[in-house]
Amino acid sequence: MTGAVLLVLFVAECLTLLQLGKLLTLHVFLGMLLLGPVCLKIGSTLWRFTRYYTGSAAYVRRGPPAPLQRVTGPFVMLTTLAVLGTGIMLIVVGPGPSGYRWDQLHHEAFLLWVVFMLIHLASYVPKLPGILTGRADQARHVLAARTTRWLLLCGSLAAGLGLAFATYHLAGQWGGSGSLIP
Repeated sequence: MTGAVLLVLFVAECLTLLQLGKLLTLHVFLGMLLLGPVCLKIGSTLWRFTRYYTGSAAYVRRGPPAPLQRVTGPFVMLTTLAVLGTGIMLIVVGPGPSGYRWDQLHHEAFLLWVVFMLIHLASYVPKLPGILTGRADQARHVLAARTTRWLLLCGSLAAGLGLAFATYHLAGQWGGSGSLIP
């Protein structure tokens, strides 16, 4: 569920790049909104990783991710953190010599992220309908309660939304309109 929400939010974030001059404020808003669900996804991935490699029966029965996902997973996480981290630094530091260095790092991190994310998506998107309907994993209830998952997802979105509303105005220092709707 979290992955599907992230897919929608990341697509929306990437679409703002098509007219970044006009959509800079929305770009910053979505970037900050992404922080909550990204933290949830990284936390749940690390939880599953830890439970599997410490021998928890339910997680061992489910098995490890496919080899390609095991290899690229850490790079997906690191590049995602790099893109979001450099984006945060951009809005905190603002324009100027330091800001422009962070801008360059943000662009480079984004390009690396695209490479790893495309590999990641190529392996997961075909499975997405089954994952969302529960057919791909009949034993999901063993790993966590459905209600708990929904609450965590909603909580992560609420946290991201609060952060986004509290910080989107910072796009103004980079030429953002200050309005979420162009």
